Amino acid sequence: MALAKTADTQTLEEIQSFTGKYPKQLWFLFLSEMWERFAFYGMRGMLTIFMVEKLGLADDKANLQYGATQAFVYALAFIGGFFADKVLGFRKSIFWGGLLMIVGSFTLAFSPGDHSLFYIGISITIVGTGFFKPNISTMVGQLYKAGDARQDAGFGLFYSGINIGALFGGWLCITVADAYSWNLAFSLAGIGMSIGLGIFIFTKRTLGPIGLSPLVAKMTTGKIRMYDIMVYAGSLLVIPLILLLVRKSDYTDKFMYTIGPVALLYIIYEIFRCGGLNEKKRAGGIMFSVGLLIVVAVTLWANISPAVTLSLYTKLALDLVSIILVFVGVFLYFSSLQQKIVVALVFIIFSIFFWAFFEQAGGSLSLFARYNLHHEVLGLNINPNAINNSSNSLFVIIFSPFVGLLWLWLNKRKIEPNTVVKFGLGFLFVSLAFYIFYFTRFFADLQGMTSLNVFTLAYLVVTLGELCLSPISMSIMTKLSPKKLHGVMMGLLFLASAYGQYFAGIFGADMSVTTPNATLHDKLMAYTEGYKGLSVYALILGIALILLSPLLRKLMHEVH
Repeated sequence: MALAKTADTQTLEEIQSFTGKYPKQLWFLFLSEMWERFAFYGMRGMLTIFMVEKLGLADDKANLQYGATQAFVYALAFIGGFFADKVLGFRKSIFWGGLLMIVGSFTLAFSPGDHSLFYIGISITIVGTGFFKPNISTMVGQLYKAGDARQDAGFGLFYSGINIGALFGGWLCITVADAYSWNLAFSLAGIGMSIGLGIFIFTKRTLGPIGLSPLVAKMTTGKIRMYDIMVYAGSLLVIPLILLLVRKSDYTDKFMYTIGPVALLYIIYEIFRCGGLNEKKRAGGIMFSVGLLIVVAVTLWANISPAVTLSLYTKLALDLVSIILVFVGVFLYFSSLQQKIVVALVFIIFSIFFWAFFEQAGGSLSLFARYNLHHEVLGLNINPNAINNSSNSLFVIIFSPFVGLLWLWLNKRKIEPNTVVKFGLGFLFVSLAFYIFYFTRFFADLQGMTSLNVFTLAYLVVTLGELCLSPISMSIMTKLSPKKLHGVMMGLLFLASAYGQYFAGIFGADMSVTTPNATLHDKLMAYTEGYKGLSVYALILGIALILLSPLLRKLMHEVH
């Protein structure tokens, strides 16, 4: 008599042939990610305030430090995705990353007032998050067959798990920090991460072959173990380097100007490796390459070389020429597979700007909420930082189903906007939201304190923008890229977030008042003026993306 087949022996085909709306494995990944997000967003909501109030940093320095810290968190996700794809597999990467995040969280719990211990804990957490973050979302994509219409719903559920964790972590940790102690608040993040990792360890057997090391079919067990140990040891050895980079903003700048071009060159290399080039139209490849070189040259000259100054109109003209060359080259020279990867890169680049605006939440908006907002919303006395840290997640949970139903309603009438237009709409909502943040200055009293109600309304509009963009960004990466590049492309998406965080810190620092005797009213006017500028930038980018949508849609081929 044949033995009954257990969940441990499920094949990939059996997992992907699930009945119903969601595979059972999705719920386990949902819970693991929920608790990891509890830890992550709990700490995110405390960092800038902690650095100002406990470490004594000025507002602008705290914004830059926050941006650098968050940038490294997401930049290491690209590297973590690479090692998961090539060596460890997703399961081992998640375990190792989660373990480091737990150690880092409890190190922070003992750090209040101790600068050295704080930065050590942050550095360990950064490396751990790099291994954990990109890989669990990639595993969600592998639960579905190519073209499965249920995949977007699966990512939607997974995304709600992120926000449930962020809601409770963002609210509870800052509340505990204010009411009890910073030690206990950081300890809560460590406890949450421990629960999430425990759930993953005890349910990973249901994933069948998903997430196993790619070396299993190529090497012996002993050799695989040797490669694993090398990666683990290397990640530990890199912690002192991250510590140095995080503490010195000049080193952060050099790192960010290095890893981006390197990542771009690598993905271009992978694009050309995919094959299918039109050898009869090599001129297209030359145009594509020249266009990219112009982009890199303009970026380096504008941001690194003090000897070279380019006028705004010159930069715009060069950017326009480069865009035309790149897209004409893509049309002429690339196969359909390669064209889809190029579109994924466009989404990634625009994501940088979106997160640079959105991530003011952990920097400038965190300090704005701390010092310039009344403690009353809808007649209730509430800590403004609890609103700042958790209202976005609450609104996502409430309105996500309605936005999903809206897309279905529009789809049935064949008027649903395509993915590119949805990205553009996300920017337009963010533009409106930051104009509302700016508008809070007109509700301020003479002391520079303004309305928490208007502030909360702005977060509602931010959320609508996020719901147009973020839930589909992870899904579209897996749809537009070949399976062998899923981890790298997801890592690139997180690298875009790294640059978004980096620029968010710079934007926040530029808004900050640095004079020692600045009043709350001075800070109010400075921050709100900065928010008006971000509103204008988001508006321009949203319009540009919508205008580009017909061209990008054609390059996406069968992907919707």
